[in-house]
Amino acid sequence: MGESPSVRLVQQSDYQFSIYYNEERDPIFGDEPPPLGRSQGATPSQFLLAGVANCLSDSLLFALRKFKQNPEPIETKASCEIGRNDQNRLRILKIDVEIRVGVPGETLENLDRVLAQFQDFCTVSSSVSLGIPVNVTVIDSQDKLLYPAV
Repeated sequence: MGESPSVRLVQQSDYQFSIYYNEERDPIFGDEPPPLGRSQGATPSQFLLAGVANCLSDSLLFALRKFKQNPEPIETKASCEIGRNDQNRLRILKIDVEIRVGVPGETLENLDRVLAQFQDFCTVSSSVSLGIPVNVTVIDSQDKLLYPAV
């Protein structure tokens, strides 16, 4: 049996919630944009994007560090396309993630091996991708596309 992460949400006002991920730390905030909310926190879609992007970044860093490589600093951007499904309900249709490593790709040893497998170790994106396509690209500090291979 694996870990069982949890969060606790407490309504602040309207659609704004305090999100406690660690009871010993200050909460982060979630909110909806107007007209429902006041944009006083990230939206649920942004939290999903953050979870996918954070997990993929961690997986890439972990895989490179296993080979004693330092790709830092890593910067990751994630975006999604929202559209309507067959029942005319809004859904996230796809997620795009771009991971930028902070060094030239040719300076990283075993990069091909790492790039071939790092996504398999990402719990969040591997789970989300069962229902939403997750498209991942990795580029280096010189804007060279490292993944997917051309």
